[in-house]
Amino acid sequence: MARTRPIPVSLILPILLGVLLSTSVPAAEQSLWLEIHSTHFTVITDAGEKKGKEVALRFEQMRAVFAILLMKDRLNEPLPLTILAFKNDKNYYQSAPLRQGQPISVPGFFVPGEDQNFIVLNLFEEESWRAVAHDFAHLLMNYNYPPVEGWFDEGLAEYFSSIRIDNKQVEIGGDPEMNPVFTQDLLENQHEVHNPPKSLTELLGGQVWLALPDLLTMKHDTSRYVEGTHHTLFYAQSWMMVHYLLHEKKLPETGTYFDLVENQRVPVEEAVQKAYGVTPAQFDQAVKDYFHSLTPLFTALDASKQPDSLANPPPVYQFPTPVGPNDSAIMAKPMREVDARALVAEVKIRIPERRNVGLQELQALATTPEPTASGKANARKVNKENNEDAPLVEATGNEIAHRALAWDHLQRGEFDAAAEELSDAAALDQRDMWIRYYMAVLKYRVAQAKHTDIQGLPNMMQDLRAVLEWYPEFADAYDLMAMARLVGGGPVAATQAERAAMQLSPRNQEYVYHMAEIYIEAKKWEAARALLEHLKTNSNAQVATEARGQLERLANEQKYGLSAASTAPKLSPQSSPFDVLEQDAAKRAAAEQAAQNAGTGDKRAAKFLQGRLVGVDCSQSPTAVLTVASAGVVLKLRTADYKSLLLIGADTFSCAWNDRSVSVNYKPGGISDGDLVSVELR
Repeated sequence: MARTRPIPVSLILPILLGVLLSTSVPAAEQSLWLEIHSTHFTVITDAGEKKGKEVALRFEQMRAVFAILLMKDRLNEPLPLTILAFKNDKNYYQSAPLRQGQPISVPGFFVPGEDQNFIVLNLFEEESWRAVAHDFAHLLMNYNYPPVEGWFDEGLAEYFSSIRIDNKQVEIGGDPEMNPVFTQDLLENQHEVHNPPKSLTELLGGQVWLALPDLLTMKHDTSRYVEGTHHTLFYAQSWMMVHYLLHEKKLPETGTYFDLVENQRVPVEEAVQKAYGVTPAQFDQAVKDYFHSLTPLFTALDASKQPDSLANPPPVYQFPTPVGPNDSAIMAKPMREVDARALVAEVKIRIPERRNVGLQELQALATTPEPTASGKANARKVNKENNEDAPLVEATGNEIAHRALAWDHLQRGEFDAAAEELSDAAALDQRDMWIRYYMAVLKYRVAQAKHTDIQGLPNMMQDLRAVLEWYPEFADAYDLMAMARLVGGGPVAATQAERAAMQLSPRNQEYVYHMAEIYIEAKKWEAARALLEHLKTNSNAQVATEARGQLERLANEQKYGLSAASTAPKLSPQSSPFDVLEQDAAKRAAAEQAAQNAGTGDKRAAKFLQGRLVGVDCSQSPTAVLTVASAGVVLKLRTADYKSLLLIGADTFSCAWNDRSVSVNYKPGGISDGDLVSVELR
């Protein structure tokens, strides 16, 4: 989250004036909302097309600069990012986070989410996008670099947040925490700021630096985008370390260093020597010498203490902008005011201190019929849950408001309410891919909460396929696809989808845990154990707890399961990410046909049962008897030849199966026995 200070008194007058002006301007004369799309970003704004396109261009430029810094040809963006840009103070400060009861004074802030990310800007301020450059750097780092020590993340974010861009040139490398001692009010009167926090240059100008091993091993987790003050020696030294590494083109050696300390567990002093070819003391001195050589930093520091200090300090480094106005296609289209209001309210419910107000606004928008061009209320009659036999009901209100409320319910485990809102949203706009994604999330979370199978699995997989066609880098959709495939298609298909999720978002530890689950299902014990051992001390407490529990169960799984293959099977290349989905559908169709064929000549009606596989008796091989328990009932289900038994969720039958969740189709014999038709393992 952006750094915060109480809103200055000098801003109160323009806010009050904005309130008065907004109430006196006729609605017909107010600015229209626009939805602006560039290659990687969506900007929603009421500030006009020129301003909106400028915002989109600046973020495309920042993204391109970050790729240059990381020496990457392309960057991942596994969650959609929407930029909400207000034209005036009033609307911005009504949506901004509060600190000690006051809106933050910086002109931009970042709102992270599990489903999508938002950036909110106040375009009344010049270069408001610079206020979120630090958080934007963390966002891109989390998606495009493996998890590493905190000093590197913070150093790169601080270095990047000094960026200034126009249509021709990039300036970078200045002190991002340097502010002038004298400020100017609206009447151009100058006031001295008493006891301002020290800039990074001032902090490094002292005699004492942190010892290099202490800096490199300092714990600093920013995965949740929650930070304190940046005016500390840790931030200052981290900034200068990365400054040095980038200028001296030592990122490849830095990658070697991280491999040594993160993967091979080499002590930091030894890793520095091996990676950079110098002792820690020599490395530390090289960074200090580099710092003292940056004359523009000290010039800017001296100027910041003068009454008429320069607004823009001299650049440390500059180069031509990698993306110009003519290099990026940016399109604009009108957006309905009611949709914009719903989007603003959706952002509010993701900010804890604004949530109640945002909920009230969404509920009002969701229950108020929207007027059509003829002035009549817009309400649609639909069948709930696509059930043609269900009674017709009216869906009213705004679709964005319904889906935003659905996500809020999902986050709080209110599944029935979430389903109701999604049903209403789908009635208003069946083409909205967010609805299909949220439906997939709902099915998965219901199954998790109730410890049951995923209901509506084929529809869930179809929805996820459509979502990935809409947004091909959606890592969480790949993760959900992996979990669905693990149930319906087996571990090989699940592995492909989970690998895609991990490549798109390499720091998401839940994806790593899911891959461990897939390895266990595939009997790849050592691969699973390696991942779980790494996760059991993770900073994410929930992931760490689950990993430790899974490690305890792993010994039992390995003892009674099949032996793991020594190496992972080589997967044949796919022409598209969805080929396996088609194979899954074909496999299920074949399963259904085989089940029907199995009943030929047998007049007994097949029954379906979900339960727990207690054990398998193969003493009369190839005959096998499966003991299945469900709701206090124990059935003995027989197959004459387990090698020809129809299996779903497993490639081969195992006589060592036990304590597994299963679904079976069978022909009943007596009260407690029967003949198996098919077995699906969960």
